[in-house]
Amino acid sequence: MTIAEHVSRVETDYLAQLDKAARRFDERTARREEARLALDRRGVLYADDPERVTKRLARLNADWSLARSVERVETVPRTTTGSALPLRPDAFGADVLGLERLMGRNDLTGVAFLEGGYLAARSIGRIALRVPGGVRHGTGFMVSPSLLMTNNHVLSTADEASRAEIEFNYQADLDGRPLKPVVFALEPQKFFTTDRELDFSIVAVAERNESDEQLADFHWLPLDGTEGKVVLGEFVNIIQHPNGEPKQLALRENQIVDVLDRFVHYVTDTAPGSSGSPVFNDQWEVVALHHSAVPETDDDGRLLAVDGSLWRPDMGEHRLAWKANEGVRISSVLEAVSRLTLTGPAARLRDGLFLAPGRVTPGVGTPPGPSETVVDDAAQRDLNAALFNLRLGEELVYYDARADAAARDAYYAGVDTGASGEALRKTLTELLKETHERRPSYAPSRMVYPWVDLHPDRRLRSVYSGKTFSPEEFIRADIATETARLRGLQEFLLRESSAGPAELAAELDALEASLPFNCEHVVPQSWFRKREPMRGDLHHLFACEVTCNSFRSNIPYMDFPQFDEARREDCGMREGNGFEPAHHQGAVARATLYFLLRYPKLVGDNEEFTEDRLPILLDWHQREPATEYELHRNAAIAEIQGNRNPFIDHPEWATDIDFSEVWA
Repeated sequence: MTIAEHVSRVETDYLAQLDKAARRFDERTARREEARLALDRRGVLYADDPERVTKRLARLNADWSLARSVERVETVPRTTTGSALPLRPDAFGADVLGLERLMGRNDLTGVAFLEGGYLAARSIGRIALRVPGGVRHGTGFMVSPSLLMTNNHVLSTADEASRAEIEFNYQADLDGRPLKPVVFALEPQKFFTTDRELDFSIVAVAERNESDEQLADFHWLPLDGTEGKVVLGEFVNIIQHPNGEPKQLALRENQIVDVLDRFVHYVTDTAPGSSGSPVFNDQWEVVALHHSAVPETDDDGRLLAVDGSLWRPDMGEHRLAWKANEGVRISSVLEAVSRLTLTGPAARLRDGLFLAPGRVTPGVGTPPGPSETVVDDAAQRDLNAALFNLRLGEELVYYDARADAAARDAYYAGVDTGASGEALRKTLTELLKETHERRPSYAPSRMVYPWVDLHPDRRLRSVYSGKTFSPEEFIRADIATETARLRGLQEFLLRESSAGPAELAAELDALEASLPFNCEHVVPQSWFRKREPMRGDLHHLFACEVTCNSFRSNIPYMDFPQFDEARREDCGMREGNGFEPAHHQGAVARATLYFLLRYPKLVGDNEEFTEDRLPILLDWHQREPATEYELHRNAAIAEIQGNRNPFIDHPEWATDIDFSEVWA
């Protein structure tokens, strides 16, 4: 390829990326303005999709109860009345610092942030590609012990990768003196994959260089495809080699302004040459792969230079003016890589992207394998978060009837009180869906045990046996169970390193079945295939010791005439395809009716709760009215999720509604 041909191809690819990024950015103008107004008026908790915000909070070892307490601490009097969760000033310690930082309440952060950034930076290097007439530069970073990620427009083919190197330590030391770069060759013959649309390339790197230095000394950045790493309005960090210059950092002035299905837009100080840089959140988790500027254009769509003139390719990328930047979401990259059909050594190298159990130190990956430190640290964080929520609850009035009555009346203000039948059912179903603003993931130790399911004496009672437990007892038991599950999963990944998604899902199901939580879904998880938001919907989650949980299994509710003559371990009676709980029949009936109303046509096949059993629920509902315990639950859940249980608020609606259309 001649110099002219090479330059032409590079220019064409780069301009094509700019054009696509600009069109995506322009198409979302109205959505960005809506998000900006939400940020200005209500804050970061309300600008993004509620489910994504919930997952972000969970990743910070927080939930909506804690977030609302931080949010209100400046405006709510520090009393123990009402449903707010005000905290004493001394309650704001290291365990809520990350949450305060996210919400803009506190710019402080622990010194570990700097240490984590330093360690993360070691995995990032400058790519040098030999091209006709010179060298072209970009940024790349290690994503497994053997694999490097960058952009497709940096390394678009295996041939280009064979002519490229990765240079670590191309940076200055504390005295401003340049360090000696440590250079490794790329090995596309071992592994190379690329995707032009998502603009990523992944290539193998040599384990040692000509000086016998080890690639492992530069660590790697674990990739996580789950949601919750960043939300609209949050600030991100980018470590990069702008214009091929020594390593630099764009720190916390880079605000997320839009999150698309596969891309994310942010305002930042990256420069050309930063292509292929990792975009981090404040926990030094990789959020996105930086790949393109969103250029400034004139009214005719022509690119502008930084001085306002029309930009020409011969000016160089550094003269291009831009208004934002675009990154490829890491979840999209991982999804694309997971679909590749690979065998042998290449498949094993690819699997290294998905086997990272976590991190020992912020920003540094550990080789696949069991790590008790990682699991124990995660367990301790979860335990601290759950116990913190328990302490928050101790400062609250258990149930404020006056405040709850006002909240109830406001919630149903738009419901026609004269409606009935199918009309009332549709109205309430839509209301429950629309107001289900926050959708917590399934984590009973954080929300169910510390506050939602407490009885007036601030203790838990098994929903089926009625036995009493302390909330801390169940919290610690479930954290231990989760730890055992994680260790079991690690052992499986080591033993079955080539397992696919189906095998992994089956192993997770087996671990959950053998290591259950002390929590009962009154509508069994198998009926909705453990999907969210059903799995984490607090309205049908109740404390329940493991023995009763297992005894009921996924058997539908039944009413037995001779119940008192056959009872096992006080859980209830189970016979054939029916189970009758010994306690809280009214509560489980109302929770099940809520589920049928909130999620119509989701259950009801031959093995589940069929329509002919509806009279059982209605009978239990009428025989056992809601107590203060359920009123507290309903108010607490409404505070967290946003929606309420109509059959607790208006018991008469149970017989007014036509349920015939809710069964599948």
